[in-house]
Amino acid sequence: MNDRPHLDEDALAELRDVMEDEFELLIRTYVADSRSRMSALRDACDRQDPDLFAKAAHSFKGSCINIGAPRLGDICLQAEQLGKTGDLASAPGLLAQMEEEFSVVADRLEHMAG
Repeated sequence: MNDRPHLDEDALAELRDVMEDEFELLIRTYVADSRSRMSALRDACDRQDPDLFAKAAHSFKGSCINIGAPRLGDICLQAEQLGKTGDLASAPGLLAQMEEEFSVVADRLEHMAG
């Protein structure tokens, strides 16, 4: 089990300070964008396209790290590495973990955004 936090409170506090009135927009954009990234990952998995899966996971990982979602970022890293192996046999299970963690992160972020 990943012992990293769902959200990095310090990173989010810094983002809130920097973004000020735009913080809520940033959160809403991240959540909407993340839903699209999850869809792209599911599509790559369904098509058994490991290269696309790795690229989509890499992109999602970056946005998770930037927003302060380290646990979700770690799962994305695992997905990226899985895609690079060329074998997506365990991808559905990893996607289920990713979707579960994203649900937690999105709920917490949307609560913070108000």
